[in-house]
Amino acid sequence: MDYSRRDFLKASLACASSLLLAPGAALSQDKSDPSSSPSVALSKHPAQFYKKLDGSRIQCQLCPRECIVPEGERGYCRVRENQKGEYFSIVYGRPCTYHVDPIEKKPFYHFMPGTTAFSLAAAGCNMHCKFCQNWQISQPKPEELRTFDLPPSDCVSMARKSRCSSIAITYTEPLVSYEYTSDIAKASSASGLATVVISAGYINTKPLEGLLKHLAAIKIDLKAFDDSYYRKICETTLEPVLDTLKTIKASGVWLEIVNLILPTLNDSVEEHKRMFDWILKNLGESVPLHLTRFHPTYRMRNLPPTPQSTLQKLYELAKEMGLNYPYIGNVPGDPASNTYCPKCKKALIIRRGFAINNIGIVHSKCRYCGELIPGIWPDSSESREQTQVG
Repeated sequence: MDYSRRDFLKASLACASSLLLAPGAALSQDKSDPSSSPSVALSKHPAQFYKKLDGSRIQCQLCPRECIVPEGERGYCRVRENQKGEYFSIVYGRPCTYHVDPIEKKPFYHFMPGTTAFSLAAAGCNMHCKFCQNWQISQPKPEELRTFDLPPSDCVSMARKSRCSSIAITYTEPLVSYEYTSDIAKASSASGLATVVISAGYINTKPLEGLLKHLAAIKIDLKAFDDSYYRKICETTLEPVLDTLKTIKASGVWLEIVNLILPTLNDSVEEHKRMFDWILKNLGESVPLHLTRFHPTYRMRNLPPTPQSTLQKLYELAKEMGLNYPYIGNVPGDPASNTYCPKCKKALIIRRGFAINNIGIVHSKCRYCGELIPGIWPDSSESREQTQVG
């Protein structure tokens, strides 16, 4: 989860006043700061991954929807438009929000803990999850939001100015603004910064493989392990997301998974046994898995928050089945948000909200027993040390 409850309330107020204020406005102001001149301008940047059809129609090939888009229309994501038989991204370089976040907020627990990420989002999503926490910016048309002129090079400059270790494309769905996300990642990598993506993973394999070449880490929301849930609650399908996870694993890019637990809808032990078994067989025992508490929002206000007992039960099940790094998320102070050595069981990283205390990982190993702890860890010189297992 990227937004806290406080962030959510702030965003709701902003939406009610029809002006989405960029959190980045809190950054230092000068003439080069895009927060000084918000607008509703759209861009016109050539899109990738489509083919032309007869009658000036095009077929998008970015995600599994493969929308057939007539001239003058847009795909399901609302941010890719057919203009006279050519396809364009209309949100390139036009984020609707940006902010400096702790990396733990994404959440990443095994990627550069204790560092900050310059975080930004453009409008748009190719899912329509009824529980979306960021619906105010993921679901509207981009012209309904105030945006900021922020080309990839300026993202890098602002990240460095803010002393961030990475750039995170987050909050909405970074994959539908593929060209912007890709160019940010290329510029970031060239400057020595890491780029991370927070995504639902609904993308075709070819564009995903191209993007992964420029990423340091990616977090995927595995929303359930049931295709009917995906169809009913998210208006998508499960299988392409599983393909995405396998492609990421094969690429070597650091991967973490979030599973948001909704009471009565995707909280069964039987479903999670299937999920955990699939993860073990296809991704390995060391992928961090965040079992995250749901809070009522958007079109799911009829459900209560996830009982902590449900989260604890699934957390224990994950450990029993052999996953080394399950976590409970959205429950500040829960001991299950800490990182423990799978061998000696000692606490290695203590978390209190987004604050962390690394007491036990030294050069990617448990300081108590020497067990290798997979992840990308900052060392004393602020460089990145990556260790993957499995």
